[in-house]
Amino acid sequence: MANAFTDTTAMSNTVQTAYDRFFEFALRAQPLFRQVADKRPAQQTAPGGSVVLERYQDLAVATTPLTETTDPDSVAMGNPTTVTITLNEYGNPVLRTRKLYLFSLTDVDPAIANIVAFNAADSIDSVVQTVLRSGTNVIQRKAGAVTYVTNGTVSTPVGTTMTATDSYTSAMARLAVVKLRTNKAVPRKGSLYWAAIHPEVSYDLRSETGAAAWRDPHNYSAAGNIWAGEIGAYEGAFYIESPRCFNAVDAGTGDNTIRRFRTYYAGQQALAEAVADEFHTVAGPITDKLMRFRPLGWYGVAGWARYREEALIRAESTSTIDFS
Repeated sequence: MANAFTDTTAMSNTVQTAYDRFFEFALRAQPLFRQVADKRPAQQTAPGGSVVLERYQDLAVATTPLTETTDPDSVAMGNPTTVTITLNEYGNPVLRTRKLYLFSLTDVDPAIANIVAFNAADSIDSVVQTVLRSGTNVIQRKAGAVTYVTNGTVSTPVGTTMTATDSYTSAMARLAVVKLRTNKAVPRKGSLYWAAIHPEVSYDLRSETGAAAWRDPHNYSAAGNIWAGEIGAYEGAFYIESPRCFNAVDAGTGDNTIRRFRTYYAGQQALAEAVADEFHTVAGPITDKLMRFRPLGWYGVAGWARYREEALIRAESTSTIDFS
């Protein structure tokens, strides 16, 4: 007679699926763009739905010698220029049920608080980038040519479209810094301007070879950047790599099958911010009849506007490793 085993089949109810009660969060990119907003109202007259910032204009240079016996004519001061920041409410609530709290495998309240807080930073960073990427100073590579315009037009050179080979180059990096210096934009760190670049665009810049490119000089004098896989300070700007940098197949621009990546260069006061109520988490009151629904969210009131267009440049290119 065969032996009868007391095994996992015979006592299957004793063997159950185990779960790790420690839940990980989704991968996150560090919020980036709000740090560019370094200009804020300094002497605001009163609360309001919008805030107007003003800048004096300098007088035209006076180079004609004075005549000893003639009283010179006076000149009028220029009318100050204005920038208007419109404030808006932003927020996002979550309503956790009592049943979830009682039945959940893990303690969901700390997780909800963490996710809500990150959603605030994530959402506002997107709002700020939308303002930044609408700047009027644009560098673009199309059909192998690098062009610069100051009116926001992105279709030059005329009659050409952006192709998959129009990737980022050192010439674009140099041009951005030169134009910022020409515009008298003040650097953000020492003599360096701030630059934000997508990793897939950084790949093309760091892969470029030649005496006037990024890689060859780093092979011999700054190999540490190669080992770290980072651009560092280059051609007058310090670079921050982030997948947050906007990219999209822009329908209606003539490049409907090409993903266009944005790279940003900024000096001081490129972006202005006005805040009526700083962004914060809000634990709302439990008001339902059986006290089962617990609200938690974030809220704030603020606005952004480009303050000095001459201190902001957007560069547009493709990426050779974009396979989407």
